[in-house]
Amino acid sequence: MNRIGESMKKDLLAISDLTPKDMETILKRSAVLKKMHRRGKPHAALKGKTLGMIFEKSSTRTRVSFEVGMFQLGGQALFLSSNDLQIGRGEPIADTARTLSRYLDGIMIRTFAQSTVEELARHASIPVINGLSDLHHPCQALADLLTIQEKKGALKGLKLAYLGDGNNVANSLIEACVKVGMHISIACPHGYEPDTGVMRSAKREAVKTGSELRIMNDPVKAVKDADAVYTDVWASMGQEAEQAVRVRAFKGYQLNAGLMKAASPKAIVMHCLPAHRGEEIAADVIDGPQSVVFDEAENRLHTQKAVLELLMK
Repeated sequence: MNRIGESMKKDLLAISDLTPKDMETILKRSAVLKKMHRRGKPHAALKGKTLGMIFEKSSTRTRVSFEVGMFQLGGQALFLSSNDLQIGRGEPIADTARTLSRYLDGIMIRTFAQSTVEELARHASIPVINGLSDLHHPCQALADLLTIQEKKGALKGLKLAYLGDGNNVANSLIEACVKVGMHISIACPHGYEPDTGVMRSAKREAVKTGSELRIMNDPVKAVKDADAVYTDVWASMGQEAEQAVRVRAFKGYQLNAGLMKAASPKAIVMHCLPAHRGEEIAADVIDGPQSVVFDEAENRLHTQKAVLELLMK
């Protein structure tokens, strides 16, 4: 994949596409854009630009944050569901990519298979952003890091604990933490571990940055002395048929007040939303004083604006 700092077409398909320097650049610019937004200062860096947003999976935060972000940057966004595109009727992804490249300045796609994202990027001559796939959720991880940085003042050396399914969010958090020198512990049941390919490359990166990456089955050990404790739904979109099986498998992994006692007293509580109160997280925890989940949600807007600027300007 092309790195963000290169002069060729740039894509963001996974956090692994970014260098530590890229991460620093994005987070710094996100903080600046957030201040400008809150002060009402114009920042129309993408005036006249158009982002096409392909949604094969529905969303609240992804659609609204990208659409509003493009508007605030002076551009416009087009919502394209699979029902709106010939791709939903069997047109090859390559043909869709080549056609949209003649009309748009960038593409964001939220889909199921990571291979769809990669094929789209391979044939598009404009930047492609992964808004979510079953394997990666890079935009969420960037917003998470910005949130931790805001609350803790720094990233390197902090510990993040993640509980539950080793899903796309977990994969991207692993990649993000090791890029910036954070320690991360993942607690999940047997059979629900993060992607092995992600783990292999993350371990190599961790050696360079001094991060500690641990996968375990004990949520109490994972949370011990954590500066941030994170969870996500047990059954993601497309896994609804597995709901009952997953509820049984994840028994004991709920993020609740008892578990939070093992974390640092000043630990923050994180969740990418939507949340199922009483399932993966207790209501008094997600709605309690340590929760930063709506700061996370807001920061999707600011980090994605930074990414859009860097890729499309």
